[in-house]
Amino acid sequence: MAISMISRRKGVGVDTRPLLAPSVILLLVWMIVPLAMTIWFSFQYYNLNYLDQTGFAGFDNYQYLLEDPGLAKAILNTIILVVSVLAISVVVGVIGAVLLDQPVWGRGLARLFCIAPFFVMPTVSALVWKNLLMHPVNGLFAWISRSLGLPVIDWMSDLPLASVIIIVAWQWIPFALLILLTSLQSLDRDQIEAARMDGANGLRLFVYITLPHLYRAITIVVMIETIFLLSVFAEILVTTVGGPGDASTTLPYLIYKTALLDNDIGGASAGGMLAVVLANIVAVFLVRTISHTLED
Repeated sequence: MAISMISRRKGVGVDTRPLLAPSVILLLVWMIVPLAMTIWFSFQYYNLNYLDQTGFAGFDNYQYLLEDPGLAKAILNTIILVVSVLAISVVVGVIGAVLLDQPVWGRGLARLFCIAPFFVMPTVSALVWKNLLMHPVNGLFAWISRSLGLPVIDWMSDLPLASVIIIVAWQWIPFALLILLTSLQSLDRDQIEAARMDGANGLRLFVYITLPHLYRAITIVVMIETIFLLSVFAEILVTTVGGPGDASTTLPYLIYKTALLDNDIGGASAGGMLAVVLANIVAVFLVRTISHTLED
């Protein structure tokens, strides 16, 4: 370190900027070109159903998008989806990590089964839940309800957004479990034993030692999951198709519907720019919050 600093002060050493330049330029082009094209189309009249209507649209696409009553519903559904999945995955992940950290027989196999759903593709997991578990006729939940004499729930029609939340949470709980379990491995066991000798029971150990130790890991889970949950799409397309009505339509699915079902490329580009702005606001807030947490 000292030699490197002295060399830098004397102006000697290898200049690595030319070596980094190709990758930096490629990354900038990779990011800037799609963003520039989205901005360009968002200010154009470009609807595949009306190819005779072209030209500069100004803010008409944005005005049409903001006046769409489905936009507020889509943003609300997106917030409900993200917050619900985060709450479920963090709570269940913490409980699962604490249980799997106990020295019991078959712990390695149990960890493997608990983490496995994270490696299932979203479309596959959505099909499994839709056809094998939540189907109102042949599904496992319907069979259990009939066996107990309870009414059968048509999940995709009666509780569409809750169904999507359950499916997405099932996929992301293993991720939270993996991060939290890894963090739990670094917990000082001597501190636990000392607290037990002082008379602390299981609940007090969890509240005053285990949970504070997992705080940083929980913030990392929240940040990473939030970024990916804002773009959940495949599960909605496979299960509820955004319905009934717009009951399970989120912002990404609204953009897809505008672009590929309504063929309105200009309107979809305006929606894409709105999504970029919202995602960056959330990202800046999360990064600042986590940075302060890690500094503490």
